[in-house]
Amino acid sequence: MRLTLHRRFLGEEYTIGSLYIATESENKYFCDTLEDIDRGLTQSTSLEEIKRIKIPHETAIPTGEYKVIVNLSPAKKRMLPRLLDVPGFSGILIHRGNTKNDSSGCILVGENKVKGKVVNSTQYEKRLVEILTEAQENGEENTLKIMNYELS
Repeated sequence: MRLTLHRRFLGEEYTIGSLYIATESENKYFCDTLEDIDRGLTQSTSLEEIKRIKIPHETAIPTGEYKVIVNLSPAKKRMLPRLLDVPGFSGILIHRGNTKNDSSGCILVGENKVKGKVVNSTQYEKRLVEILTEAQENGEENTLKIMNYELS
């Protein structure tokens, strides 16, 4: 299963995006996302540079393409999508939450109906876990490509 995240608002306090799920013929809009501040990191940015720029718990992960698995999150105590091999970051999940304070580098899913927030996030998390788990159980590789809207 191929997911695409287009970051469309790169604010001074948070980042808002749109998450798409690839179907056979198109990328279909799934929901909005909320992340920490995008500091211009990319997957090809050196680890030293990431460490210099990154502010722990306040920085969105680098743009790029990542493998995603669904497994048990010890911290959240439920099955969640986990991004693998994110340079300079660990434990990056896609999960429910409402504000940047719920993120700590993770990607929050929901509806961006309130400035700086996503709402109705639980239903989107549950549905995304179902979709990715089914793909994973069918032997498909799950991936997430993150890009800034102006670069797409």
